[in-house]
Formats: sequence, C-alpha cells, structure tokens
Amino acid sequence: MENKEVIYQNATGPVRFKLTNDYLFKALMQENQNVLKHIICSLLHTTLDNVTDISIDNPIILGERIDNKDVILDINVSFNNGERINLEMQVVNEYNWPDRSTYYACRNYTVLNKGEDYDAAKPVYQVGILDFTPIPDHPKLFSAYKLLEVNDHYSYTEKFTICTLDLTNIYLADATDKEYNLDKWASFFKANTWEDIKMLAEQYSVIDDAATTIFKLSEDERIRQQCEAREDYEIRQRSLNRRIRQREEKIEQQDRIIEEKEKIIEEKDRTIEEKEKTIEEKDRTIEEQADALSQKDKRIAELEAILAKQSL
Repeated sequence: MENKEVIYQNATGPVRFKLTNDYLFKALMQENQNVLKHIICSLLHTTLDNVTDISIDNPIILGERIDNKDVILDINVSFNNGERINLEMQVVNEYNWPDRSTYYACRNYTVLNKGEDYDAAKPVYQVGILDFTPIPDHPKLFSAYKLLEVNDHYSYTEKFTICTLDLTNIYLADATDKEYNLDKWASFFKANTWEDIKMLAEQYSVIDDAATTIFKLSEDERIRQQCEAREDYEIRQRSLNRRIRQREEKIEQQDRIIEEKEKIIEEKDRTIEEKEKTIEEKDRTIEEQADALSQKDKRIAELEAILAKQSL
C-alpha cells in the first residue's frame, strides 16, 4: 500500500485523461489483468471463481503510434476455455449502436474451427461502455439483451448476450447494479479528479489497483501522446456528428415544411374541386331550368296557336 500512496495518493486536481479515453481504457485492461477480470465479473454478474484462463486476443503495443485514427480500440477477451467478450469504450454517439453491437456479437459468435459442429460454438458477450443512452426511451445504467421468445420470454439460447453500461445514467443504478459494483466502475470511468478516484478507491479496493495502473500509464509520454491523439479524434468525430445531425435536422425541418405545404396545396385542391363540383351542379340546375322554360315556351306557343285557330 505504501508504494501505491507514493504513486497516486499524492496526486490532486483534475485527471489528465479520464477512462472514457478508449486508448487509456485499453491500456489499463492490457496492463492489469486483475482489473480486467473484476470488470468482466461485474458486467457478467458472476464471481471471480467463474472466470479463468483470461487473455486479450488483440493487444496493442502501448505507446506505439496509431496511424489510422479511425481504428476501433475494442478489447477482445477470451476466457473459460473459449468464451469471448468484446469490450468497447464509446463516447461518441454515432446513432447506430444497436446495429453495430449486434454485428460485432454475430461476428464473434461465428468463429468455429473447421469440422466443428454448431453446438461447439462458445458463448459470446458484446459489451458497450457508452457515454450516451443507446435507446433513449429506456434509460438504464446497465442493460443486458438476449434472444427470447417474444410472448412467453423464455430463452432461445444463452450463448448470445449484448450488454450496455450507460455512463450517463449512474444515478439510475438499481440494487443489482450496486451488488456487482457497476455504479462504482461507471463513476471511476467518469471521474474528473484524483479526489474522486481516491474516494472510490476507499469504497472498492480494486479501483485502488486500477488507479495505480492508470497513474503509471499517464506518466509515460508516449502513452500520453496516443491518449491526446484519441481525444483529438473524438473531438473531430463529435464535431462531424454534430454537423451531420444539424444537417439531418435541417433536412427533416425542410421535409416537414414541404409536407405542410403539400397538405395546404391538397386542401386548396380539394376546396377548388368542391367549388368546381358546386359550379357544375349549379350549371346543371340552370340548364335544367332553361330546358323547363323552353318546354313551357313551346307549350305556350302551342296553346296560342290553338287559340288562334279557334278564333277564326
């Protein structure tokens, strides 16, 4: 503990990089398997004894430059002799998370060796640690989705699970979330100051271990540069997404205006059509009245002719 105090306990003020930085998040998971294991157990609602043989399948060389800034720094983890979990820290809402997470989960589930039967497929878990609410109508801190029968809700398979940890909804943590320390992990990921982290470490000892690791990582200049590069990328993505959303909203507004104008035109067309029908009906009435008058005139003429003959 004395070593840890020297490392981060004297730190004060804002943290340079929050764990919502996907590079720092991946670096922490690579460097500290104890933290990785505890996070997985919290997310899967299980105990440490139930997670063994844990390893990261797609590690990066920490500090090495990432030339492609668009790369997704997800973490593919194997454990329990073949089960797989994909972790992704995502702070920019690209408004496609349900489709994206389903695609990732399906991609991991289809990994079978040649000659293996389908029942050899191992369970897969797709976990998004998100700084936005993927389904706004259903805000929760933690959500787990499975394949269920739509009416009776019984399980179709237990081998396919998609989870989200919504960092914007920590205040919605329920009893189960707190039992598995998901509220503490979420608060740690969002912590702005070292004081916040120290307070969490006092409540949950694994965060003390995690804080030690991220402090060490943040002291490495090469890692700081990569974290800064990811922050710059996220800022650009937010700006781009904001412009796209603004443009989409403008298009939607224009579509609504066009739709309203079309409705007004349709109403005017109906009014004109009704007036034309009224005019046609009046014209028919006038024509019928004219025919009736004409018939009367003929009859009068006939009677006058008869009277004229009788007077002779």
